[in-house]
Amino acid sequence: MTHPFLDLAPLSAARFASIEDRVARLLGTEQDVVIMQGEALLPLEGAIRATAGPGTTALNVITGPYGQTFGNWLRDCGATVVDLAVPFHTAVTAAQVRAAFAAHPEIDFVSLVHAEAATGNTNPVAEIGEAVREQGALFYLDAVASIGAEPVLTDAWGVDLCVIGAQKAMGGPAGVSAVSVSERAWARMAANPGAPRRSYLSLLDWKERWIDGGRTALLHAPAQLEMLALEACVERIEAAGLETVMARHRSAAAAVRAGAAALGGGLEPYVHAAGDAAPVATTLRTPSGVVASELVARALETDPTLPLAAGGGALAREMIRVNHYGPDATPGVVRAALTALGTALAEHRTGVDVPEALRAAEKAWG
Repeated sequence: MTHPFLDLAPLSAARFASIEDRVARLLGTEQDVVIMQGEALLPLEGAIRATAGPGTTALNVITGPYGQTFGNWLRDCGATVVDLAVPFHTAVTAAQVRAAFAAHPEIDFVSLVHAEAATGNTNPVAEIGEAVREQGALFYLDAVASIGAEPVLTDAWGVDLCVIGAQKAMGGPAGVSAVSVSERAWARMAANPGAPRRSYLSLLDWKERWIDGGRTALLHAPAQLEMLALEACVERIEAAGLETVMARHRSAAAAVRAGAAALGGGLEPYVHAAGDAAPVATTLRTPSGVVASELVARALETDPTLPLAAGGGALAREMIRVNHYGPDATPGVVRAALTALGTALAEHRTGVDVPEALRAAEKAWG
């Protein structure tokens, strides 16, 4: 189906399925992949509501605001929730996850965010996945911010539900998203009387009417422009090479951290350890007495297109996000962001050295 004002052929079921197959290869999975017609919150919520219920005991890892949201959804489904919260300037460890299992051996579901773009940290999914497999729990992973910026190895890590969006490191559209689903996860949904059915949130509808039907008839008219944008986005990644795309994000993160450290004026990385820092975005802590949201606003006066934002909620006072993902993972954007922040910071603090910050960033980029 297509809109009469669009000079495009209808998006066929076969083409829709081919895009799913390419996303599956990007995720390194042989599992079923469903591309859902909405932003990533759609499959994130749909996957939890499909697999969790009153008989579920969930370990919900909180390393940022999305972990808090998942806990709320799990409780709303009637699940018993064990929250494992760590400071937002760090990452969770497999040892902490194993300790939670030891204290609560009834845990049968684990929810984790891979990379928290909102707080700038990333979690060691490979090690945590090993612990989850030992427990035998279902593993739900939000990889929306990590896909394209760092490895996402769905099958190798034993992830049962892996949700991605294209709008960050992939440099694609926000209006479609995807989730890979293991056979264990499908079985959990089928056995869950509370799983959404005949609903936009329903994954089981996609399985029964799309996957089990041989992917020949779509459930509803697809978001055609978003699907074509997703296809073009995946083609671009395939042409460049996924490792090349990830390397750009790693370099951008290293350059921002090094540049901020050399800038002076009290600005410093928010995530303390470089190994805990996400390649998709770098968060910075402002010095005492400098409000992050005001500093960002001043920096954006020089160039409103810079990928700078203050942290959300209470973090707006102390955290700056440099969202160097997708097309913004370039040396030029990093230089421009550091220059704008340094110029704005110099109005509040002495000792700010923008040229030194740029030299450090260039050296770190390699």
